[in-house]
Amino acid sequence: MFEVAVIDDPAAAEVSLDPIRARLLAELAEPGSATMLAAKVGLPRQKVNYHLKTLEKHGLVELVEERRKGNMNERLLQATAGAYVISPTALSAVQPDPARSPDRLSASWLLAVAARLVRDVGDLITGASKAGKRVATFALDGDVRFASAADRAAFTEELATAVTALVGKYHDESAEGGRDHHLVIAIHPSVKE
Repeated sequence: MFEVAVIDDPAAAEVSLDPIRARLLAELAEPGSATMLAAKVGLPRQKVNYHLKTLEKHGLVELVEERRKGNMNERLLQATAGAYVISPTALSAVQPDPARSPDRLSASWLLAVAARLVRDVGDLITGASKAGKRVATFALDGDVRFASAADRAAFTEELATAVTALVGKYHDESAEGGRDHHLVIAIHPSVKE
């Protein structure tokens, strides 16, 4: 089971967004059968089985064990991931594109950059998984409290200057065998939970 899987197929995204199926995915963090799940979610086993077959068809759950129970086979399924993220690729015709309005101070642009990040890292994870490899990534996540908007503006200017200097120090356009990496740094007001 993957820790996080990125859904890029529109049909799989649609299937995953159904409230019943989303609940079944959550319940299937541990293997379960249609009978076991029916008792948990309060639906008839046949209806649960229908939803499980749909989830399985789209690669969101997988068979982990089949065992004989009485005169029938019991299928134990498990979610293919602990969590799912829907890639903007699933809505390719309307996915955000940071190139459309490159305004570093715009929340819409930040959202478009974040969507591109989800799409790109999802593609990398998928490719690495197929190749049996890991993806080399790095991320920072933290909070900073500014006393004023002027302090925030000074911080972002200083951060941009420092990152530009660091990129200038290590970027080597002519490095034979070098590999390009995409850098994203974002700052936004914290959202209270």
